[in-house]
Amino acid sequence: MKAAMTVCLAFLFVCCNPIQKKEDHHLISVKKSPRPITIDGKATENIWALTDWHALDQNWAGMPYEHSDFNGKYKLSWDDAALYILVEITDDVLYDQYKDPLKLWWNEDCMEVFIDEDNSGGLHQFSHNAFAYHIALDGNVVDLGSNKEPQLYNEHIISKHVTEGQTTTWEMAVHVYDDTYVDGGNNIPKTLHNAKKIGFALAYCDNDSSTERENFIGSVFVPGEDKNQGWINADIFGTLLLEE
Repeated sequence: MKAAMTVCLAFLFVCCNPIQKKEDHHLISVKKSPRPITIDGKATENIWALTDWHALDQNWAGMPYEHSDFNGKYKLSWDDAALYILVEITDDVLYDQYKDPLKLWWNEDCMEVFIDEDNSGGLHQFSHNAFAYHIALDGNVVDLGSNKEPQLYNEHIISKHVTEGQTTTWEMAVHVYDDTYVDGGNNIPKTLHNAKKIGFALAYCDNDSSTERENFIGSVFVPGEDKNQGWINADIFGTLLLEE
């Protein structure tokens, strides 16, 4: 009798406390590159001609902006070693105001890449359940560490950008780390494979010469009034499905 009651109580506990699972929204199928992509900001590899553009057009923070002030789009690819991102940004002013890469890094013009290796979602502000990388114009990569302080993660993302007129082309190779990552430890990036899902979002901090950034433009729709959630909550990330 006691055993039966224990089973019933366990069943009720599971039913009343379902495991929360991240929703696969903004799902993008990503084609594998047949060969490594050279990170030079020139998009000369054949894979870039075979993949679709995706819009970078969700205003997560700031007042409405003009198309002439900012316009963005991106492409994706992958191989066993890295996730590759090609971004084309039209921006009338590129603004880099701090020499110290760890000082107010979000208030300069920069790319932001959000990665959740196992697409599990959840909070990650001071953990490596997910990463919120800021890639500065000088190539430095910043995120908050487990000690709640900004850290450089330059080995995680290799980037190069080329500017012609008001158009800047960014090319990036992102080495993907899981939630066992330890700051200062001996960490090995994950080997990517077919059918793998990765939580992902992309954003751009746009500042035309103000003390603070003027707009924060993302790749996924975020419901509610406060749309600046990516640096805290990986549930808002979209989902990438890697395909051969």
